[in-house]
Amino acid sequence: MKYPFLSLFLLLIASAAQAQKPNFPEFSMPKQEPEFQLRFLSANELGGRRTGSMGNNLAARFIAEELRTYGYSSPAGAKDYFQPIQFQAATPPSAGTLKIGKVDYKLMEDFIFMTGEANTVKNAEVMFIGHGWVDEKSGHDDYKGKDVKGKLLISLPGPPGENNSPMVIFRAMGAKRDLAYKNGAVGLIELYRLPFPWNFFSSYFGRETIAPPSKEAKSESRKLTYGWMKEKSGVAEIKDLQAGKKIKASFSSNGFSSRNVPSQNVIGVLEGSDPELKKEYLLITAHYDHVGIGKEGGNAYSAEDSIFNGARDNAMGTVALLSAAKALSIQRPKRSVIVMAVTGEELGLLGSAYYAQNPLIPLKEVIFDLNTDGAGYNSTEHISIFGYGRTGTDAHVETALNSVGLKVFPDPAPEQGLFDRSDNVSFAAEGVPAMNVSPGLTKFDDAINKYYHQVADEASSIDMDYFLKYCQAFSYLARLIANDASKPQWKAGDKYEKAGMELYKK
Repeated sequence: MKYPFLSLFLLLIASAAQAQKPNFPEFSMPKQEPEFQLRFLSANELGGRRTGSMGNNLAARFIAEELRTYGYSSPAGAKDYFQPIQFQAATPPSAGTLKIGKVDYKLMEDFIFMTGEANTVKNAEVMFIGHGWVDEKSGHDDYKGKDVKGKLLISLPGPPGENNSPMVIFRAMGAKRDLAYKNGAVGLIELYRLPFPWNFFSSYFGRETIAPPSKEAKSESRKLTYGWMKEKSGVAEIKDLQAGKKIKASFSSNGFSSRNVPSQNVIGVLEGSDPELKKEYLLITAHYDHVGIGKEGGNAYSAEDSIFNGARDNAMGTVALLSAAKALSIQRPKRSVIVMAVTGEELGLLGSAYYAQNPLIPLKEVIFDLNTDGAGYNSTEHISIFGYGRTGTDAHVETALNSVGLKVFPDPAPEQGLFDRSDNVSFAAEGVPAMNVSPGLTKFDDAINKYYHQVADEASSIDMDYFLKYCQAFSYLARLIANDASKPQWKAGDKYEKAGMELYKK
């Protein structure tokens, strides 16, 4: 050997590098296992896993059986690892007219009706109802002292609040419709004041939509004519109405239909190893649904390929969830763990929102939500973190990613508010510290758009070596947070800090 000292030096470097990788099960997982799971979940036979479809149900059962194999228990309130949800699908009226005061509005161009039995109403009194919202906790009540029976109500969008994201506004739709129906109104129309083009909104909500079960009047409120309208430039009717001027309206709708859509969240629980810390829970989440087949998918397809397989979004995340579940079951962390694959994300974060309102384990016992979801990746050197710098977990993130040779890319495209567009926000809104972990997205470019919600998003297009590292890093991050005696908490001044203080107050 000509260079013994150089060889010894390189051997020491290699040994040191190996020593930096802890002896945990996540680092010995074979590449074939996550690859098999990914290929199954994104297979053509599952038909794009649209919420309520047979493919979605098959994916749910596959996930449940994997959790059973790993030794997870089905929590109280679940049925064989399932939290059943009876979603409500609605196909909006196919025909409708609207006239407020002297102004005629055109269906789809100026307004949409989302629900409403065949109905014709002439010369109904119009009433401005604020946000049309009631919150017993805060004492806010837009209906107090008002007789709305037989009237068409016009409201501001969403519930009251300075930081209402589009998802918050969308999730309030059913509750607002319920309130209007319960109080005897003949219709409710929300004013469109959202930060994206009307045609995006109207094309999405102008087709069948799926909503969570209503807590108030339930399906009965779908009889009410409910919709949204875009205000016409230079027309004073809405301002006059807000100022108290009496205005009449006439409207009609026809062609509404509805149906129930059963689906489920999949949940397993693993007890922690520490006598005290096991009383607390790390929640790990990923959505397993996608957008379906053909017209359901919302993007281009052909006779040769009409299946939106969703390998990146979010079979990758679902498999990372399962990888963490298995690794943690082999060597249990100190805290207990809830592993939950949620449904209905593509339809508006419906599954996670339902669980957040109907938790099987109290949210005050959950110290963190570690979510994984993504639109795809354009860097195999990074993992993107939405919520980096907000919960005191940055050191764990760095350690986990560096252990497999990857780097952090914090919060890509902050102007798009992506933290609030995945399931982590359902728990953040309730106060639970949370983040979303995503494959290496550094910007929205052609590499992302080629696959995001496209029929090309198939398992065969995935870099499996990178995917293995992703699963390992995500699993190790879950372990680090579950083992840390200190709890994550919102950074001072964070928009969710107040909710966290309320949730965890003594």
